[in-house]
Amino acid sequence: MQTLDIISINIWNILISLVNLLIIFLILKKLLFKPVKKVLDQRQGQVGKLYDDAKTAKELAEKEKEQYDEKLAMAHDEAVEIVSAAKERAERMGDEIVDEANRKATGMIKRADEEIAQQRKKAMNEIKEDISNISVDIAEKVIEREIDERDHKELIDKFINEIGEDDE
Repeated sequence: MQTLDIISINIWNILISLVNLLIIFLILKKLLFKPVKKVLDQRQGQVGKLYDDAKTAKELAEKEKEQYDEKLAMAHDEAVEIVSAAKERAERMGDEIVDEANRKATGMIKRADEEIAQQRKKAMNEIKEDISNISVDIAEKVIEREIDERDHKELIDKFINEIGEDDE
């Protein structure tokens, strides 16, 4: 029956083993599981806080990005506005310069026309004076001798030719 002892089941051994196991479990639970659970809970809290902080930072970053995009769009619009205002101002100044140039040119043309008119008037007066002098010269020559109509015509033609040669 010796083989029976090897295969036999001893209830007291099983009960003592179970009690030992229960005592070890309670000791481990008190000394190991609770502190480990506490550390795990703290870590879980830290991880949760990190996730919350990351979520908050992401939301803040998205909000700041939206503000940046709005400011960038506003800056772009403002730049377009400034450029168009500068173009308008440049066009206005160009128009003013052209108008001023036209006014000056018109004034110069008017002065030139007036000067031409004065020169013409002066030339006409000089011609009249020359004709008066010619008439006086003709009269002097006529008085010197008696001229018939043919001589009178020749004398006038000759005098006009002499004046033409003097002017040249």
